[in-house]
Amino acid sequence: MSKPVNDYWKIKLEKVKENLEKNQFEAHVADTATEACHLVLNSIIPALNPGSISFGGSMTVVATGVYEELKKRSDIEIIDTYDMSLPIEERVEIRRRALLCDLFITGTNAVVESGTLVNLDGMGNRVAAITFGPKNVIILVGRNKICTDLEEAMIRVKEYAAPVNAMRLSRRTPCTKTAQCEDCASPERICNYWSIVEKSAPKGRIKVILINEDLGF
Repeated sequence: MSKPVNDYWKIKLEKVKENLEKNQFEAHVADTATEACHLVLNSIIPALNPGSISFGGSMTVVATGVYEELKKRSDIEIIDTYDMSLPIEERVEIRRRALLCDLFITGTNAVVESGTLVNLDGMGNRVAAITFGPKNVIILVGRNKICTDLEEAMIRVKEYAAPVNAMRLSRRTPCTKTAQCEDCASPERICNYWSIVEKSAPKGRIKVILINEDLGF
C-alpha cells in the first residue's frame, strides 16, 4: 500500500483513538498486524497478568498471530473457543466458560469514528463477553472497519460483513446466494444479537487496538 494511503489512515486512526479515549476505552494505534501482536503479547498481557484467556470469533485476531502465539502458553489457561472439531454441545459449554475468563480477545464488526463499537452476533457469546463478564477485553480492529456514523456501521455489518462471514462459514442462508441481507428466517442465520457499546465501563476495561491495515471482514 502506498505511503500516502498509510499516512491518511494514520491521521484518521489517531482521531478515532482520541474519541475512544474520551469514551473511556483504552486505545492504541498499531502500524501493522505484527505490531499489534507485539503490543498484546509484550505489553498489555504482562500488565494485566491474566490467569485465563479466551476468544470471540475474529479473523483479525487470527491474522495478527495473537491466537497462535497464545495457544503456545502453558502458564495461562487458554479457553479455546476456536476448535471446530468438537461437538456443538461442547463448543457451547466452552463459550459459556469464556464469559468468566480474565481476558477476552476478539474483533469488532465496526467502529464509528466518534468512538462507538458496533457488533452483530449469531450466538451472542461475543457481544455478551464484550459488554460484561471477562475482567478485561481486547478488541483488535483493522482500518477497514472504521465508519463515519452508526447508520453506515449497521449497513456495513448487515450488507457486507454478515454475508461474507456466512459464506466463510458455509452457512445455508439466502445472503450467501444474493450477497445482500434478506432478513431471513434461516436456522443457520448468523445475525441475531446487536451490540452498540458507546463507552467502556469501568473505564479502560475494553482496550481497542486500531491497526493501519485492512483486516477481517
